[in-house]
Amino acid sequence: MLRGIQTLIEREKMFTPGCRVGVAVSGGADSVCLLHVLRELAPNWNLRLEVLHLDHRLRGDASKGDARLVRDLAASLGLSFHGREAAAFEGNMEQAARTARREFFLEFVRTGRLDRIALGHTRDDQAETVLFRLLRGAGASGLAAMCPVTPEGLVRPLLETRREEVEAYLVGRGIAWREDATNRDTAFSRNRIRHELLPQLVREWNPNLVELLAQTAELAQEDEAYWRAAIERMAPEYMRCDPPAVILDGDRLAAAPGSVARRMIRRAVEVVKGDLRSVDFRHIDALLSLAVQDSGDGRVQIPGVDALRSFHQIRLAPPVADGLAGRNWRLALRVPGETPHPDGKSTISVETGCRGYTEGSSGVNSLGLKAPLELRNWRPGDQYQRVGRSGPEKVKILFQAAKIPLWERRNWPIVCIGEDIVWARQFGMAAECRLRISERFWSR
Repeated sequence: MLRGIQTLIEREKMFTPGCRVGVAVSGGADSVCLLHVLRELAPNWNLRLEVLHLDHRLRGDASKGDARLVRDLAASLGLSFHGREAAAFEGNMEQAARTARREFFLEFVRTGRLDRIALGHTRDDQAETVLFRLLRGAGASGLAAMCPVTPEGLVRPLLETRREEVEAYLVGRGIAWREDATNRDTAFSRNRIRHELLPQLVREWNPNLVELLAQTAELAQEDEAYWRAAIERMAPEYMRCDPPAVILDGDRLAAAPGSVARRMIRRAVEVVKGDLRSVDFRHIDALLSLAVQDSGDGRVQIPGVDALRSFHQIRLAPPVADGLAGRNWRLALRVPGETPHPDGKSTISVETGCRGYTEGSSGVNSLGLKAPLELRNWRPGDQYQRVGRSGPEKVKILFQAAKIPLWERRNWPIVCIGEDIVWARQFGMAAECRLRISERFWSR
């Protein structure tokens, strides 16, 4: 078993020499085994081990007993111990507990106190995860299940080790661990898979099912590694980042093979949301339907993402609790001079003393302004007469003709004197204005 674990660590490059590793120890057999195994193997990479434990406070004295065992185990091995009590959970208890553990562990990596976090997931855990996700309708990416190494710094040295090997290792060395009674509570879906469904499938359908499910995960991981690299290469053709949003090209997505389009959408969701938790097939399918529709606007909301279509573009952004809050803004322009746009992406420049600059033109004269020159955002109902036009036009109609997407209109810069518009981005000056107004972009 030790040779197999060492081979996996080396093959997946889990550790570098001198690596600082936090070992997540719950007190159960898998995590206790992991700690002892890494302590035996630590000299191979000169690992510096520390012990992490999150007390979920869900089982009263039993939870406290877990924490004491882990603390005492760390002390007996001469290792630093970091323990914490979790806050009260809301909603799905299993998911909330997993999220709390993950955040607790990764905090040590983000702050630079540790380089890696080692988790005690076994091959049996991998098989159960694949079956669980298959039953929930996961696609190929979901069946990849748990990776040996993640970009965040999580590593799983026991991922090719069976649970029976773990227990044999502990019993053979006289090492104690604690059994969590809730692990046998079939009210939890994962426990029903572990204790009822998977054993029944092994007995009645395939005695090698655990191994086959784990191999399915490995094959899916290989496919996903290929696709992730391919999607990163193709991404500039399909999407552009406009933090905190991502803009997708609906026409390109509609013309792409489904395998590309779905993965590109998943990648866009991941960029906006930060992860793909709670996002499943039906969410990606809804976004794909929004992209491939013939024409028109549309909106789809999925966990952590608000998607809005306008013309051929789809904007994915984090949801806003009150989209109308702070919608309108207005500020004085420097005359002459440059004024930054509130979005930080451009400046509005105003020059005076231009040729043909006559008194009375749009309320100004050659010495200054009779009223303040202001910059504000576009508002419904705005209209003005542009140079070379016979009458006023609604800015909304100009937006439609120029195919300006809905999300760009809200902060579209308008220069006015009082209520009279004298300039608008892209559409130019008012007919009688004698100022020179231009816009310089920092980025687009």
